[in-house]
Amino acid sequence: MTISDLYTIMPIVITAGAALFVLLCGPMLLSASLTAIGVTASAAAGLWAALGTPASTQAVSGLCFTPLARFLIPVFCFAAAVTLLLSHSYNERRGIKGEEFPATVLFALFALCVLPCATNMLILFLALESVSFAFYILVSMDLNRAESGEAGLKYLLMGAVAAAFTAFGFALLFTGSGTLQLSGALARPDNRAIISAGWGVILVGMAFKLSLVPGHLWTPDVYQGAPAPVSAFLSTSSKVAAAALLLILLALFPPMPELRVPLAALSVLSMVLGNLAALLQQNIKRMLAYSSVAHMGYLSLALLSGSRDGYAAVLLYGAVYTAMNLAAFGAISSLSIDEERELVTDYAGLGFTAPLRGGVLALAMISLAGIPPTAGFIGKFFIFYSAIKGGSIALAIIGILSAAASAYFYLRVVAQLYMHRSQAPAPRAVSLAEGLALCLASAMILLIGVYPGPLLKAIDTALQ
Repeated sequence: MTISDLYTIMPIVITAGAALFVLLCGPMLLSASLTAIGVTASAAAGLWAALGTPASTQAVSGLCFTPLARFLIPVFCFAAAVTLLLSHSYNERRGIKGEEFPATVLFALFALCVLPCATNMLILFLALESVSFAFYILVSMDLNRAESGEAGLKYLLMGAVAAAFTAFGFALLFTGSGTLQLSGALARPDNRAIISAGWGVILVGMAFKLSLVPGHLWTPDVYQGAPAPVSAFLSTSSKVAAAALLLILLALFPPMPELRVPLAALSVLSMVLGNLAALLQQNIKRMLAYSSVAHMGYLSLALLSGSRDGYAAVLLYGAVYTAMNLAAFGAISSLSIDEERELVTDYAGLGFTAPLRGGVLALAMISLAGIPPTAGFIGKFFIFYSAIKGGSIALAIIGILSAAASAYFYLRVVAQLYMHRSQAPAPRAVSLAEGLALCLASAMILLIGVYPGPLLKAIDTALQ
């Protein structure tokens, strides 16, 4: 390996080094120092990736800094940095101490940075499952809550089954193509049946990773049981990583006609049932969990097009959804005291008593509903545009109608914030780290909604 090769994979080196440093030196450092190290490492890795030049050759065996990696790594790093900022005060209030939390977040970020750089199917699979292993730990990190341990166990058991399906699907793709290398793995005509079977099994595993119906049943319980900052990280980075894996594989094995029906079924069921279930929820984290099911249905709708416009819409929506959910779960995290505010009615009047956090939560809800001029509107517009352009007009109409119905439960939260009064005491003051994280997420929502040009240009470059 040359110095030039090392520079091309520097985001991976930075995150791995920071994770090891935090884990080994954590007992000798203050919690604020550990958070600062994690945020600094995340920002450094994201900036290096954003400003770096993609390479045409492998830096090391199985890794190459691709244009897709140049786009996705900053998104992952942004999510990790915001999560660490949100978790510092939250962990102190909840008694989550030690270096394990920031180290695990950095290990997850390391695997997330590896995934878009993978040049063979084995590393692609290992990176995705390494992300899942980190989240199994993070979800159950709050030892003072029985719900956290239950959520971690449920996620682990169901994740193991999904991993088995995904591994078997990769094995079938390897059998049909004859190589693990992505660049040379072209399906032979006589192995079409094997490749189709491999795609079918992979879709089962990805239905779990993306929370697509019927692989969504873990989502509300895990989101509710996990610490709020972990729910923010899990609901964004893990979903974008799974979508990125599908994009990489679709570039290798173009979508076949036999994949259209199961993918369309997953998309429709997720959009409709996700929004209908969210309408009935009184717990805000469960509501956002079912909302996540619906949003991944929208994302699958763009994948269904099999076109460059559809893949661009997937990347755009991944970045947009990251900003929206970080803002939503970040506000929930910051407004928690000894216990999280679980019910929607617990947020009554907080738009007045906690104006910054109430405003961020309201902005996130408005954006998730797809109301302009927020990033959510831009994301949904391109999703449905790509679906209509790709010929899936009926599915796009179903998506638009379900998105319109979702406005009810999102705006219900806004109504509680500003149209109801509460007798509960005012929440504690927002910390500097939480305020910075919430402002960053809110700025991304507004910036993408008002001026999406630079992001669209970056996505066009990533798909080259």
